[in-house]
Amino acid sequence: MGDFHEVRFPLDVSIAGRGGPERRTDVVTLGSNREARNARWARSRRRYEAGYGVKSLAQLSLVVDFFEERRGRLYGFRWRDRADYSSGAPGAAPTPFDQTIGSGDGATRLFQLTKTYGHSFAPYVRGVAKPVDGSVRLAVDGVEKAAGADFSVDATTGVATFAAGSVPPAGATVTAGFLFDVPARFDSDYLEIDIHAFEAGEIPKIPVIEILP
Repeated sequence: MGDFHEVRFPLDVSIAGRGGPERRTDVVTLGSNREARNARWARSRRRYEAGYGVKSLAQLSLVVDFFEERRGRLYGFRWRDRADYSSGAPGAAPTPFDQTIGSGDGATRLFQLTKTYGHSFAPYVRGVAKPVDGSVRLAVDGVEKAAGADFSVDATTGVATFAAGSVPPAGATVTAGFLFDVPARFDSDYLEIDIHAFEAGEIPKIPVIEILP
C-alpha cells in the first residue's frame, strides 16, 4: 500500500498513550419512552491520544520527526496499542491455539488473521492486518505447524498462506497466535506545540486514528 509506511510509531511514547475502540450508535427515544437503537458502524474504530506519552523534549522532537516524515495525515504507520496487541490473554505469550481463524476445505491455502472479542451473545471478529513479523504461530486441529516449512505470513496484510503440501483438510480447525500492531495515521495535519506550556506540564495534542481496510 503506497500510502502506508511499515514503521512503528515511537514505542516509548505510544505505550503511555491513551485511547481505545469507538462505535457509532443511533439511540432514539420513542413517544412511549422506550428506545430504538441502531448500529451505524459494522466495525469499531480505534482512536488514541499520543500526547500523554510525551514526557521529555527529546521524545517530543522524535514525534515531530515522525510526523513530518509521514506528512501529517498523508501516510499511515503502525501503532502499538498497549492494551490490545496480542492474540491471547494480556501479558501471556501467544500460543498457536489462541484464535480460530477458519476451517479447512482441503483446497483453501489463504487465511486472514483475526481476533474475536466476546463469546456468548454477539462475538465481534476483527481482522488483523499488521501482525508483528516472526510472531505468528499456526495450528491445524490442535497440531502446531512450522513457520517457513508449512506456512508463511505476509506481515503487511495479515494473510497466512499454507504450503501446497500442508493445506488444511476439510473440516479441520485452523487456529493462530500472534502479536500485532494497529494500522493508523495522524488525525490532524497540525501539531500545536508550546514549549513553555510543555515545560509547565501541559500535554501536547497528538491525535491518532485507526485506518480501516
